Amino acid sequence: MLYVVATPIGNLGDVTVRAIDVLKSVDRIAAEDTRRTRQLLSHLGIVGKPVDSLHEHSSARDVERLVEHLQAGQSIALVTDAGTPAVSDPGEALVKASIAAGVRVVPLPGPSAVLAALVASGLASGSGFRFVGFLPREGTERRAAIALVCETPEPVILYESPERTKATLRDLADAMPERPACVARELTKMHEEIVRGPLSDLAEKDGWRGEIAIVLGAWSPASHAESIGEAEIDARIDRELEGGTHAKAVAERIAAWSGRPKREIYERVVRRKSSSR
Repeated sequence: MLYVVATPIGNLGDVTVRAIDVLKSVDRIAAEDTRRTRQLLSHLGIVGKPVDSLHEHSSARDVERLVEHLQAGQSIALVTDAGTPAVSDPGEALVKASIAAGVRVVPLPGPSAVLAALVASGLASGSGFRFVGFLPREGTERRAAIALVCETPEPVILYESPERTKATLRDLADAMPERPACVARELTKMHEEIVRGPLSDLAEKDGWRGEIAIVLGAWSPASHAESIGEAEIDARIDRELEGGTHAKAVAERIAAWSGRPKREIYERVVRRKSSSR
Protein backbone atom coordinates (compact mmCIF):
# COMPACT_ATOMS: atom_id res chain seq x y z
CA MET A 1 0.00 0.00 0.00
CA LEU A 2 0.99 3.59 -0.56
CA TYR A 3 0.25 5.72 2.48
CA VAL A 4 -0.08 9.46 1.80
CA VAL A 5 1.02 10.87 5.15
CA ALA A 6 0.47 14.46 6.24
CA THR A 7 3.31 15.77 8.43
CA PRO A 8 3.63 18.98 10.48
CA ILE A 9 3.93 22.28 8.61
CA GLY A 10 5.97 23.70 11.46
CA ASN A 11 5.04 22.68 14.98
CA LEU A 12 6.11 19.05 15.46
CA GLY A 13 3.37 18.61 18.03
CA ASP A 14 0.86 18.52 15.18
CA VAL A 15 1.95 15.06 13.99
CA THR A 16 -0.87 12.53 14.44
CA VAL A 17 -0.63 9.27 16.35
CA ARG A 18 -1.67 7.40 13.20
CA ALA A 19 1.07 9.08 11.16
CA ILE A 20 3.68 7.97 13.69
CA ASP A 21 2.38 4.40 13.63
CA VAL A 22 2.48 4.26 9.81
CA LEU A 23 5.95 5.80 9.57
CA LYS A 24 7.18 3.15 11.99
CA SER A 25 5.50 0.24 10.21
CA VAL A 26 6.14 0.87 6.50
CA ASP A 27 9.02 -0.71 4.61
CA ARG A 28 10.30 2.58 3.22
CA ILE A 29 9.50 6.28 2.94
CA ALA A 30 9.38 8.47 -0.18
CA ALA A 31 10.28 12.06 0.74
CA GLU A 32 10.54 15.38 -1.05
CA ASP A 33 13.49 16.39 1.15
CA THR A 34 15.27 13.41 2.71
CA ARG A 35 17.23 15.53 5.17
CA ARG A 36 14.11 17.22 6.51
CA THR A 37 12.28 13.90 6.73
CA ARG A 38 15.16 12.25 8.58
CA GLN A 39 15.03 15.08 11.10
CA LEU A 40 11.34 14.34 11.68
CA LEU A 41 12.00 10.61 11.95
CA SER A 42 14.78 11.25 14.46
CA HIS A 43 12.44 13.43 16.51
CA LEU A 44 9.92 10.57 16.51
CA GLY A 45 12.56 7.99 17.45
CA ILE A 46 12.34 6.16 14.12
CA VAL A 47 15.77 4.93 12.98
CA GLY A 48 17.10 2.73 10.18
CA LYS A 49 14.18 3.33 7.84
CA PRO A 50 15.05 3.52 4.09
CA VAL A 51 14.19 6.99 2.77
CA ASP A 52 13.95 7.51 -1.01
CA SER A 53 14.14 10.94 -2.61
CA LEU A 54 11.13 12.08 -4.66
CA HIS A 55 11.33 15.76 -5.59
CA GLU A 56 10.41 18.03 -8.50
CA HIS A 57 13.47 16.96 -10.48
CA SER A 58 12.96 13.22 -10.00
CA SER A 59 12.62 11.24 -13.22
CA ALA A 60 9.83 8.97 -14.38
CA ARG A 61 12.21 6.08 -13.69
CA ASP A 62 12.49 7.17 -10.05
CA VAL A 63 8.71 6.93 -9.75
CA GLU A 64 8.72 3.55 -11.51
CA ARG A 65 11.23 2.14 -9.01
CA LEU A 66 8.98 3.09 -6.12
CA VAL A 67 5.98 1.51 -7.84
CA GLU A 68 8.06 -1.65 -8.36
CA HIS A 69 8.68 -1.79 -4.61
CA LEU A 70 4.94 -1.48 -4.04
CA GLN A 71 4.13 -4.21 -6.57
CA ALA A 72 6.69 -6.45 -4.86
CA GLY A 73 4.61 -6.24 -1.69
CA GLN A 74 6.33 -3.43 0.17
CA SER A 75 4.44 -0.59 1.79
CA ILE A 76 5.60 3.01 1.32
CA ALA A 77 4.78 6.21 3.19
CA LEU A 78 4.77 9.28 0.95
CA VAL A 79 5.64 12.53 2.74
CA THR A 80 6.34 16.05 1.56
CA ASP A 81 8.49 18.81 3.06
CA ALA A 82 5.59 19.82 5.26
CA GLY A 83 1.83 19.32 5.24
CA THR A 84 -0.19 17.05 3.00
CA PRO A 85 1.62 15.39 0.04
CA ALA A 86 0.46 15.55 -3.60
CA VAL A 87 -1.04 19.05 -3.22
CA SER A 88 1.09 21.35 -5.39
CA ASP A 89 3.77 18.76 -4.68
CA PRO A 90 5.90 16.25 -6.68
CA GLY A 91 4.32 13.33 -4.79
CA GLU A 92 1.33 13.62 -7.10
CA ALA A 93 3.24 11.63 -9.73
CA LEU A 94 3.69 8.66 -7.40
CA VAL A 95 0.02 8.68 -6.38
CA LYS A 96 -1.10 8.62 -10.03
CA ALA A 97 1.39 5.91 -10.97
CA SER A 98 0.36 3.78 -7.99
CA ILE A 99 -3.32 4.02 -8.90
CA ALA A 100 -2.53 3.08 -12.50
CA ALA A 101 -0.59 0.05 -11.24
CA GLY A 102 -3.49 -1.13 -9.10
CA VAL A 103 -1.82 -0.25 -5.81
CA ARG A 104 -4.07 0.72 -2.93
CA VAL A 105 -3.59 4.37 -1.88
CA VAL A 106 -4.43 5.20 1.75
CA PRO A 107 -4.64 8.87 2.84
CA LEU A 108 -3.69 9.93 6.37
CA PRO A 109 -5.23 13.38 6.92
CA GLY A 110 -3.46 15.93 9.04
CA PRO A 111 -1.70 19.29 8.81
CA SER A 112 -2.44 21.40 5.72
CA ALA A 113 -1.16 24.91 5.04
CA VAL A 114 -4.13 25.47 2.72
CA LEU A 115 -6.77 24.87 5.36
CA ALA A 116 -4.76 26.48 8.17
CA ALA A 117 -4.40 29.68 6.15
CA LEU A 118 -8.06 29.68 5.13
CA VAL A 119 -9.51 29.27 8.61
CA ALA A 120 -7.11 31.81 10.14
CA SER A 121 -7.79 34.40 7.44
CA GLY A 122 -11.40 35.00 8.42
CA LEU A 123 -12.21 34.89 4.71
CA ALA A 124 -13.77 31.42 4.47
CA SER A 125 -17.27 31.26 3.03
CA GLY A 126 -20.01 28.69 2.61
CA SER A 127 -19.49 28.65 -1.15
CA GLY A 128 -16.22 26.69 -0.98
CA PHE A 129 -12.85 27.89 -2.25
CA ARG A 130 -10.35 27.52 -5.10
CA PHE A 131 -6.76 26.42 -4.49
CA VAL A 132 -4.36 27.42 -7.27
CA GLY A 133 -0.96 26.53 -5.80
CA PHE A 134 1.92 28.60 -7.16
CA LEU A 135 1.17 31.10 -9.92
CA PRO A 136 3.31 30.87 -13.08
CA ARG A 137 6.29 33.17 -12.72
CA GLU A 138 5.89 35.29 -15.85
CA GLY A 139 4.42 35.83 -19.29
CA THR A 140 1.09 34.87 -20.76
CA GLU A 141 0.60 31.93 -18.39
CA ARG A 142 0.92 34.20 -15.36
CA ARG A 143 -1.50 36.78 -16.75
CA ALA A 144 -3.99 34.03 -17.60
CA ALA A 145 -3.73 32.61 -14.09
CA ILE A 146 -4.34 36.03 -12.54
CA ALA A 147 -7.30 36.54 -14.86
CA LEU A 148 -8.75 33.23 -13.62
CA VAL A 149 -8.32 34.39 -10.03
CA CYS A 150 -10.12 37.63 -10.90
CA GLU A 151 -13.02 35.66 -12.37
CA THR A 152 -13.36 33.44 -9.29
CA PRO A 153 -16.04 34.66 -6.86
CA GLU A 154 -15.11 32.14 -4.15
CA PRO A 155 -12.12 32.60 -1.83
CA VAL A 156 -8.82 31.74 -3.53
CA ILE A 157 -5.73 30.30 -1.84
CA LEU A 158 -2.28 30.27 -3.38
CA TYR A 159 1.29 29.64 -2.32
CA GLU A 160 4.23 31.93 -2.95
CA SER A 161 7.92 32.13 -2.18
CA PRO A 162 9.02 35.01 0.07
CA GLU A 163 11.14 36.44 -2.76
CA ARG A 164 8.13 36.77 -5.08
CA THR A 165 5.40 37.57 -2.56
CA LYS A 166 5.57 41.35 -2.99
CA ALA A 167 5.50 41.10 -6.79
CA THR A 168 2.55 38.72 -6.68
CA LEU A 169 0.62 40.94 -4.28
CA ARG A 170 1.29 43.89 -6.57
CA ASP A 171 0.02 42.00 -9.62
CA LEU A 172 -3.10 40.89 -7.77
CA ALA A 173 -3.68 44.40 -6.37
CA ASP A 174 -3.26 45.82 -9.85
CA ALA A 175 -6.27 43.78 -10.93
CA MET A 176 -8.33 43.80 -7.71
CA PRO A 177 -7.10 46.54 -5.34
CA GLU A 178 -10.05 46.34 -2.96
CA ARG A 179 -10.35 42.56 -2.74
CA PRO A 180 -9.97 41.46 0.90
CA ALA A 181 -6.92 39.31 1.46
CA CYS A 182 -4.67 37.69 4.02
CA VAL A 183 -1.00 36.72 4.00
CA ALA A 184 -0.32 33.80 6.35
CA ARG A 185 3.39 33.41 7.06
CA GLU A 186 5.25 30.65 8.94
CA LEU A 187 2.03 29.00 10.12
CA THR A 188 2.33 27.02 13.40
CA LYS A 189 5.96 28.17 13.81
CA MET A 190 7.56 30.51 16.33
CA HIS A 191 7.38 33.53 14.01
CA GLU A 192 3.85 32.91 12.72
CA GLU A 193 2.31 36.05 11.27
CA ILE A 194 -1.14 36.63 9.81
CA VAL A 195 -1.68 39.95 8.05
CA ARG A 196 -5.11 40.97 6.77
CA GLY A 197 -6.35 43.83 4.61
CA PRO A 198 -7.25 44.84 1.05
CA LEU A 199 -4.75 43.77 -1.59
CA SER A 200 -3.78 47.39 -2.21
CA ASP A 201 -2.53 47.67 1.40
CA LEU A 202 -0.79 44.29 1.51
CA ALA A 203 1.03 45.06 -1.75
CA GLU A 204 2.81 47.95 -0.01
CA LYS A 205 4.37 45.75 2.65
CA ASP A 206 8.00 44.62 2.33
CA GLY A 207 10.16 42.00 3.99
CA TRP A 208 8.09 38.84 3.62
CA ARG A 209 9.94 35.78 4.91
CA GLY A 210 9.35 32.06 5.38
CA GLU A 211 6.62 29.78 4.05
CA ILE A 212 3.76 31.88 2.71
CA ALA A 213 0.12 31.29 1.79
CA ILE A 214 -2.08 34.05 0.38
CA VAL A 215 -5.85 33.95 0.84
CA LEU A 216 -8.17 36.15 -1.22
CA GLY A 217 -11.70 36.68 0.06
CA ALA A 218 -14.97 36.18 -1.77
CA TRP A 219 -15.34 38.55 -4.69
CA SER A 220 -18.03 39.81 -7.04
CA PRO A 221 -16.45 40.24 -10.49
CA ALA A 222 -19.71 41.56 -11.93
CA SER A 223 -20.08 44.29 -9.30
CA HIS A 224 -16.44 45.23 -9.69
CA ALA A 225 -16.81 45.49 -13.47
CA GLU A 226 -19.88 47.70 -13.13
CA SER A 227 -17.95 50.11 -10.90
CA ILE A 228 -15.33 50.81 -13.59
CA GLY A 229 -16.33 53.49 -16.08
CA GLU A 230 -15.39 53.77 -19.74
CA ALA A 231 -13.16 56.79 -19.18
CA GLU A 232 -11.30 54.94 -16.43
CA ILE A 233 -10.62 52.02 -18.79
CA ASP A 234 -9.34 54.34 -21.52
CA ALA A 235 -7.12 56.20 -19.06
CA ARG A 236 -5.55 53.00 -17.87
CA ILE A 237 -5.01 51.75 -21.44
CA ASP A 238 -3.17 54.99 -22.20
CA ARG A 239 -0.99 54.66 -19.08
CA GLU A 240 -0.09 51.07 -19.89
CA LEU A 241 0.76 51.89 -23.51
CA GLU A 242 2.87 54.88 -22.46
CA GLY A 243 4.85 52.52 -20.25
CA GLY A 244 5.82 50.50 -23.31
CA THR A 245 3.73 47.42 -22.52
CA HIS A 246 2.80 45.28 -25.53
CA ALA A 247 -0.82 45.66 -26.68
CA LYS A 248 -1.67 42.02 -26.02
CA ALA A 249 -0.29 42.18 -22.49
CA VAL A 250 -2.16 45.43 -21.88
CA ALA A 251 -5.38 43.80 -23.03
CA GLU A 252 -4.90 40.76 -20.79
CA ARG A 253 -4.09 42.90 -17.76
CA ILE A 254 -6.96 45.34 -18.21
CA ALA A 255 -9.45 42.61 -19.05
CA ALA A 256 -8.59 40.92 -15.74
CA TRP A 257 -8.93 44.23 -13.89
CA SER A 258 -12.11 45.45 -15.56
CA GLY A 259 -13.95 42.15 -15.93
CA ARG A 260 -14.56 42.93 -19.61
CA PRO A 261 -13.98 40.34 -22.39
CA LYS A 262 -10.34 40.23 -23.47
CA ARG A 263 -11.24 40.50 -27.17
CA GLU A 264 -13.25 43.66 -26.53
CA ILE A 265 -10.41 45.23 -24.56
CA TYR A 266 -7.79 44.21 -27.11
CA GLU A 267 -9.72 45.92 -29.93
CA ARG A 268 -10.00 48.98 -27.73
CA VAL A 269 -6.27 48.95 -27.00
CA VAL A 270 -5.45 48.70 -30.71
CA ARG A 271 -7.74 51.63 -31.54
CA ARG A 272 -6.23 53.85 -28.85
CA LYS A 273 -2.73 52.86 -29.82
CA SER A 274 -3.42 53.79 -33.46
CA SER A 275 -5.11 57.09 -32.56
CA SER A 276 -2.16 58.16 -30.43
CA ARG A 277 0.32 57.93 -33.29
